[in-house]
Amino acid sequence: MTIPQKIKMALAYKGMSEAELARAVGSSPQAFNQRMKTGKFSTEEMEKISAALEAEFYFGFEFKDGVKI
Repeated sequence: MTIPQKIKMALAYKGMSEAELARAVGSSPQAFNQRMKTGKFSTEEMEKISAALEAEFYFGFEFKDGVKI
């Protein structure tokens, strides 16, 4: 599973849109969408994404209730 696929699954789990996540990490929705297309995220970006999702990043997401994506 790719990082963008994991992000999309985490967004669905949290009930959050890609645009909301983009704004939460300090990006425009358009720029974030482009990053999702390339699938290239730095470690720092993944840390921001996981913080915005209130999850731990381990090349996936683990939520407080134990669900891992």
